[in-house]
Amino acid sequence: MQRTRTNKKVSAILTSDWHLREDTPTCFIGDWNYEQWKTIEHIRGLQAEYKCPVIHAGDLFDHWKPSPGLLTQALWFLPDQFYTVYGQHDLPQHSLDLKSKTGLHTLEVAGKIKVLPFTHYSQVPDKAIEMAPFIGRRILIWHHMTYITSPFPGAVGGNAINVLKKYPQFDIIITGDNHQSFWTEYEGRLLVNPGPITRQEADKFDYKPRVYLWDADTNTVEPVYLPYTEGTISREHIIVKEERDTRIDAFISGLDGDWEIGTSFDTNLESFKITNQVRPAVMEIVYKATEV
Repeated sequence: MQRTRTNKKVSAILTSDWHLREDTPTCFIGDWNYEQWKTIEHIRGLQAEYKCPVIHAGDLFDHWKPSPGLLTQALWFLPDQFYTVYGQHDLPQHSLDLKSKTGLHTLEVAGKIKVLPFTHYSQVPDKAIEMAPFIGRRILIWHHMTYITSPFPGAVGGNAINVLKKYPQFDIIITGDNHQSFWTEYEGRLLVNPGPITRQEADKFDYKPRVYLWDADTNTVEPVYLPYTEGTISREHIIVKEERDTRIDAFISGLDGDWEIGTSFDTNLESFKITNQVRPAVMEIVYKATEV
């Protein structure tokens, strides 16, 4: 049974997987810079309204080495009282040993964010995170793949209910990595996977980005849906790739066709092109691949 808050008391805003970036996602056809930062401004507005921390479960940046420009924007736009952990995108070679090289580390040194001591990507929780604003609640913030149903074949991680059963010492577990939004409960304890705050993948055309407001007294959450621009997600790049793959497959299959074989590879290739009326763009791929 889904539980909702009964008042406006908010102890924290729960979020994850911001994947801040300068380059526009392949699937996005609008003004990415505007889209990204207006969303974060909305979250800042929520924080100003409720005067509470923001808890982020990893992958703040899409790449561990953000440009100086992107770091500057992060310094301007990120909410205050921002707590996070390292996701794999935040780490070079996914290695915590190299965290001092990262943009996340720079933000921490600058005093803009607080990186919690655990539990980062690839780590296993061995104790609770106790934070002063949440007295009486034991919290796990973990960049770890969890799900209600497996998001894709071979997904590693754990079923959300099983994770709650495995770590009964925590009142609430906040996870990142899975780009789906959900929450579930077991025996009064919660697991919240907030999901990304922007749409950066083609399969997210109907996804509604959100954060969750958490009331520590009642240990309940409520989703708050974030603004986004309609009509900005495109599958055109996927269609183009599928059409290209189909042409190449047809070309390969056609090699078994009935055409005259000569003694020269160059001659054979030219004969095949003429006989099958292969498009110049396709032949250009073949020429490059064979260095003809």
